[in-house]
Amino acid sequence: MRKYNSIFWTSIVIAASISITTCSKENKIKTMTDTVQKITPCLWVEKDAKAVANYYLSIFKDGKLKDFRRFDPNESGNDAGLETAVIEIAGIEFSILAAGPLFKFNEAVSFVINTKDQAETDYFWEALTSNGGEEGSCGWCKDKYGLSWQVVPTEYFELIHSNDPMVREKAMKNTLKQKKLILSELK
Repeated sequence: MRKYNSIFWTSIVIAASISITTCSKENKIKTMTDTVQKITPCLWVEKDAKAVANYYLSIFKDGKLKDFRRFDPNESGNDAGLETAVIEIAGIEFSILAAGPLFKFNEAVSFVINTKDQAETDYFWEALTSNGGEEGSCGWCKDKYGLSWQVVPTEYFELIHSNDPMVREKAMKNTLKQKKLILSELK
């Protein structure tokens, strides 16, 4: 247990340092004061931070890889070493830490994708649930790494917050029958 505790804390410190400092093109170190985003989600995965980063960048077309680093066992305190990556998707920076199988994702944390229409809802739903992902209910799904997402058309919120109780009731009742949200069936 002591070994895992050491690996955990070493990994956390390395992940935090990566999300705080990244190299610019001129190889100057940027510090936290240069960062606009105050909170950066850190996704702990078992292995291959670069593959995980590329997976999310293939789904979110406006994304970019901002940093990738590999730390050998001597640097990381982890027998297998570890990797980190920083990506930006939909304007949000995410840190990815590949440091072994100590932790798994669960539904306690999810990311909501607010989609502009049914076509965009369909795109993200298919991209996240294919190749090992999993459909949930009421617009929830998991990607192939087990990370939970909610894919929600913005018009959905207008329906469930409508001043008309019949509109709200129909939208809510039909939501409970769906996996992927289908707007035409909620109206």
